[in-house]
Amino acid sequence: MLTFFSEDSRLRQARTELHDGALVSPFECPERVDLVLEQLRQAGFEVRAPDAYGLEPVCAVHDTSYVSFLETCWQAWQTAGHSGEAIPNIWPARTLRQDKIPHSVSGQLGYYALAAETSICEGTFEAAMASKDAALGAVEYTLATGEPSFGLCRPPGHHAAFDQFGGYCFFNNAAIAAQHALDAGRRRVAVLDVDFHHGNGTQQIFYARNDVLFASLHGDPDVTFPYYLGYADETGAGEGQGFNLNYPMAPGTSVATWMKTLEQALSAIKTHECELLIVSLGVDIFEGDPISAFTFKRDDFIALGKRLAEAGLPTTFLMEGGYAVEEIGVNVVNVLQGFEQINSRDR
Repeated sequence: MLTFFSEDSRLRQARTELHDGALVSPFECPERVDLVLEQLRQAGFEVRAPDAYGLEPVCAVHDTSYVSFLETCWQAWQTAGHSGEAIPNIWPARTLRQDKIPHSVSGQLGYYALAAETSICEGTFEAAMASKDAALGAVEYTLATGEPSFGLCRPPGHHAAFDQFGGYCFFNNAAIAAQHALDAGRRRVAVLDVDFHHGNGTQQIFYARNDVLFASLHGDPDVTFPYYLGYADETGAGEGQGFNLNYPMAPGTSVATWMKTLEQALSAIKTHECELLIVSLGVDIFEGDPISAFTFKRDDFIALGKRLAEAGLPTTFLMEGGYAVEEIGVNVVNVLQGFEQINSRDR
């Protein structure tokens, strides 16, 4: 399976993350892609650098003022005299005004952030641009050839909303790729999110639309980040009613239960006559992931890939979560190889 990856995704090398009340080294780090690339190359996958697609596809799903903020934040933070990385410390919460964007970069951070764990550092904007280029390169290849593809996106994207960053995400790669496919003539696209954490940003971007079916299997937000979105009663609004499907599951959910839930999502994708499948591939459903709580073992990822291939749709995989444990690369490759086993057999 052809993989798209940009070396510029390494430019973001954050030093700080707020976790369990302490500033720690971020779980989302460049070593993640090194572990995946090593396994991809061992398995004989071709890795190709994507073209640069600029900001137009980004602004098709994100607010232009938000994009401008991300582009200028690091320089503005330094100019303001701050010594550490840019971390928000106040938000327009329920008791405050939400219609004002302060001039201060500290105020802007709070306005555009949905969580405090994700810092902005040198290279963040450039890495986010490189990440969405990998997504666009992958989906363009699938659109042109019908062949599956993998975008090794780093930083990930599914928590990034129309005008907010957080959860290590800045541009929503899956949403950008889905919109690109629609602009290329596809009638309806399915985004299937299998990351342990709910893809709140993807949901928010497409919630009132019926040209993208969003289905997410994830840890119950009652006890799991992002907490405030991802419940089963969130089914879309307006024209999008019925096109948003959430399948929250308790921490520790068995693989057998998870796979039965996947069948429900795939059945809905078939019923809604989607023409392209974009998989937000989070391998943090692995039992050894440091910040997640599902129970997948290595071989379970092969089974996942096989079942996704049986959906019979042109498919693009985009990297989401799965953190820097040794197995991250093995688990990614197992999904892709499982998919290829069925995909090649059915040609």
